[in-house]
Amino acid sequence: MPGMKMLFDFFPVLLFFLAYKLYGIYTATAVLIAASAVQTAYHRLYYGRFERTHVITLVLVLLFGGATLLLHDEMFIKWKPSVINWLFGAVFLGTQLIGKKTAIEHMLGGKVTLPGFVWSRLNLAWALFFVALGFLNLYVAFNYPTDVWVNFKLFGLMGLTFAFIIAQSFYLARHIKDEKLTDSPE
Repeated sequence: MPGMKMLFDFFPVLLFFLAYKLYGIYTATAVLIAASAVQTAYHRLYYGRFERTHVITLVLVLLFGGATLLLHDEMFIKWKPSVINWLFGAVFLGTQLIGKKTAIEHMLGGKVTLPGFVWSRLNLAWALFFVALGFLNLYVAFNYPTDVWVNFKLFGLMGLTFAFIIAQSFYLARHIKDEKLTDSPE
């Protein structure tokens, strides 16, 4: 159920958005911290292991959200999406340069057969996409009111990610080997 996983992954962001609309940035930040902790703990209890992205997000939410609440400065929480995206970009870029498999190949390699150069291109595209999202988030955070940033955080970042996934799908479709055709005896 990929849709359920995606909803589960965006659960803290959705709660942050709702809490912001109802109660403001500081309550929303506290809700984000709590929701991220619940998400991480639930995954550990249900699957018997931690999801790396949830743990990284929780640590950054605790760090930036805690600073936001402690110092009563919303700019800290606005930095969190950028730092997370840059970390993901660094991981993708790092696997591009070091190791036998790229990050994207680790994620999709068991499901899709692709030539090596395609894995490399996909991985690099994701690395650059994450870096660009980080800068775009900061642009919105520093140039627009908090209300606009909160909307962008939910709808803009998610919408851009969906659009990027769709674009990647078209690129992948040209290179995926059809297992049924190559395995048939005819």
